[in-house]
Amino acid sequence: MSTGTLESVALKANKGGKNLSLTGRLLRNPLGLIAVIILGAVIVLSALAGVLAPDDPNLVNLEDAFAAPGAAHWLGADSAGRDVVSRLLAGGHLTLLGAAVSLIVAVVVGLVAGLIAGFYGGWFDTLSDLTTSLVMAMPSMMILLAVRVVVGPSLWITMAIFGVLISPSIFRLVRSGVREVRAELYVDAARVSGLSDARIIARHILFVVRAPIIIQAATIGGIAIAIQSGLEFLGLGDQTVPTWGVMLSEAFRNLYIAPLLILWPGLAIALTIGALILLANALRDALEDKPIAPKWRGGTERVKTQASDADADSVLSVRGLTVGYPDGDRLKTVIEDVAFDVGRGEIVGLVGESGSGKTQTAWSVLGLLPRGAVIENGVILHEGTDLLADDGSAQRALLGSRIAYVPQEPMSNLDPLFTIGHQLIAPMRKHLGVSKDDARRRALELLARVGITDPERTMGAYPHQVSGGMAQRVLIAGAVSCDPDLIVADEPTTALDVTVQADILELLRSLRDERGLSMVFVTHNFGVVADLCDSVVVMKQGAVVEQGPVHAVLRDPQHAYTQSLLASTLDGTAPRRTNDREFAQQQEAAR
Repeated sequence: MSTGTLESVALKANKGGKNLSLTGRLLRNPLGLIAVIILGAVIVLSALAGVLAPDDPNLVNLEDAFAAPGAAHWLGADSAGRDVVSRLLAGGHLTLLGAAVSLIVAVVVGLVAGLIAGFYGGWFDTLSDLTTSLVMAMPSMMILLAVRVVVGPSLWITMAIFGVLISPSIFRLVRSGVREVRAELYVDAARVSGLSDARIIARHILFVVRAPIIIQAATIGGIAIAIQSGLEFLGLGDQTVPTWGVMLSEAFRNLYIAPLLILWPGLAIALTIGALILLANALRDALEDKPIAPKWRGGTERVKTQASDADADSVLSVRGLTVGYPDGDRLKTVIEDVAFDVGRGEIVGLVGESGSGKTQTAWSVLGLLPRGAVIENGVILHEGTDLLADDGSAQRALLGSRIAYVPQEPMSNLDPLFTIGHQLIAPMRKHLGVSKDDARRRALELLARVGITDPERTMGAYPHQVSGGMAQRVLIAGAVSCDPDLIVADEPTTALDVTVQADILELLRSLRDERGLSMVFVTHNFGVVADLCDSVVVMKQGAVVEQGPVHAVLRDPQHAYTQSLLASTLDGTAPRRTNDREFAQQQEAAR
């Protein structure tokens, strides 16, 4: 499918979906939008306080003392007749700047120290960890009170020192995140490619720890506003400077005379801190999230034509399946116009080299396409039911009950927090509606059927307590536990030893014969196809190049790619030998 106007429509077709840009994803989040509006209003009003304030915030007019809200003073006046609106605007300017000083100091000190300590370790890691432990053990409020005595009521010095005192929270967060990432293979690859440590940290390490830093930074900003206001509420700030804390202190002293005065600064503080936290969470989600895959397809008439072309007697019919991924403002198609049928009791092999699109095809059937994938066109019918209709709701209803999945990595697909028995029993209770005892009895029978010698012990074991072959047998037992009529197996033997692979293939074949299962078997191994499958679909670069009965395709492949795949197999090929001289030397050495 061409990457023109049609793709642009597809990218916009997600109902309520997320824009590809960071700003779009942030503003599509209702909480993020509310936070942006509140914070934007607070910042703009505070920054323009000198222009927007109706009066001088320190102008005393005793005739207007405790004046009620009205035309002269929109929110009233305080005990000295000073305009509350003017003081709120000016106070916001200073309060936000003070919090910004704390935040900048905390992030700079904590982030830099955390990156260096986490990446390099050694003596700096030990020393910085000891220092942060000592700082965290100190009573911050007492230190700030002592600073007030030494340097006087200086807002900037106090907030800068508070930034240093709270920087350990950033340091430890960054340090732990960097220590987890620094051993990753992509970091080693960047180092081997010749990138400097500074570039690796800036481009590869910092990107990973950005989300928790954003959350913690917002939290620190809120705490800084609260601490600053608290000190000024206690009368330890400069009472001649209008801030929200000073306004709270003055309003509290006159609480019984004018109780409304305490509402305005308290509301400003609460809204600002709350908006900071909401913005941080929304920004974190926008940074970490990718666009959700829209279930968009081509024109209705084309879909009807594809559906009518499907085999009515097949358990699974795929017609015209085309999947793409966003590439800038266009779509890059990864599989195009894929079509095949799976009959009742039939095993169809999807075969091809890595990147041929076989796994993307299988995941389309299962609804497991990664976020960002766009189903551009096609239909997937399960016994006449369109799995892609209604944004995939029909597909989700059938998963686990009528359509089952056997994954490639058995150990990574079992939850380490639950026993194997729990993971087998829970789906049966949900889909079959049986009691816990009946589900347990059925699970024991299935474990015995798939070749596990001690089902009772395996039921109580955790995934790490069984071998890879046993884990794969457990997953197969789970796949057939709810009596599906279609199983999608994505290279289920790749991670297993050769002897175990043969056992698993024999098990799948016998289960097919017993239960009449249909199966889509994804593999890159033509030997497995010849041993297990009834039909084969050969894929190359996202397209089907050949399909048909296994015996016909293997005996007389028509497409050059199929021929090259068969020619590249080692089955029946004599071992490669070095030149005659080396062979003679090897024979002589053997004697």
